[in-house]
Amino acid sequence: MTRVQSWLTDILRWFDSEAGSDQLDLTSRRFNTLRVMPFVALHLACLLAFYTGTSSFAVVFAVAFFAVRMFAITGFYHRYFSHKTFKTSRSWQLVFAVLGASAAQRGPLWWAAHHRHHHQHSDGEEDLHSPHQGGFWWSHVGWFTCDAAFRTEERRVKDWMRFPELRFINRFDALVPAAFALAIYGLGEALAAWAPGLGTNGLQLLVWGFIISTVALFHATVSINSLSHVWGSRRFETTDDSRNNFWLALITFGEGWHNNHHRWPQSARQGFRWYEIDLTYYGLWVLSKIGIIHDLKPIPESIREETRLLDLQRRRS
Repeated sequence: MTRVQSWLTDILRWFDSEAGSDQLDLTSRRFNTLRVMPFVALHLACLLAFYTGTSSFAVVFAVAFFAVRMFAITGFYHRYFSHKTFKTSRSWQLVFAVLGASAAQRGPLWWAAHHRHHHQHSDGEEDLHSPHQGGFWWSHVGWFTCDAAFRTEERRVKDWMRFPELRFINRFDALVPAAFALAIYGLGEALAAWAPGLGTNGLQLLVWGFIISTVALFHATVSINSLSHVWGSRRFETTDDSRNNFWLALITFGEGWHNNHHRWPQSARQGFRWYEIDLTYYGLWVLSKIGIIHDLKPIPESIREETRLLDLQRRRS
């Protein structure tokens, strides 16, 4: 492949993530400039806030959209698609796959495949986003920018490959975020015409409600890669260096109880004690009560007892 052909393929991957996937060097950790330009542009677009100004409505919308999508990522991309810690119908599976995809963190199959790989090789040489292998910045954003990370390892998600709608979302992973961005812009323009007292418009709502919210959501999510294997406490002596961190658990709706999660990833709940706040689990519990999801996998009694004994030993030491 010539250099020009390679550039054209990288640009095509902005729209079709499977374009030229058989040509990717899965061992390369080189920064792929063209492929990640939309990611860089999204960050730079946050500066438009100095031009658009702000409004209470735009900020509240940004926070709300952050929360909805954080729940979709942690509850469904992670606990459902990656670990199958509960069940739901095919239609609700699609709804939350779309909500998760709107976070611009690639498709659900790509996300789940990478996360399953992480658990198999956690903090080892093959763990693509371990801070112990590549340092803070690599584990936070670097791994996301290289050829080794771009392709979906379909063999790891054979259980989901039978759903054509999930394969479509996964392949054209820019489609859902783009559709949400356009819808938010349209909403802002409609509100400027019909509810001018809110003080917002299309561009302002796009910048705050989608762009800034999406960038904040991305960095909150990947902080689990870069910080929760370095910063926090270790209740369980797992084979990796996963840690529990209260502050990360707050901003990621429960994902910060990462050492708990690596001890027993099959549980829908990651806060193993009553005081370990796990907003995602609370949301999943509500969804189970109204019939949207079912069969939430609990923390086994043996793990609960192990947790209690370890905490007791810590207090006595």
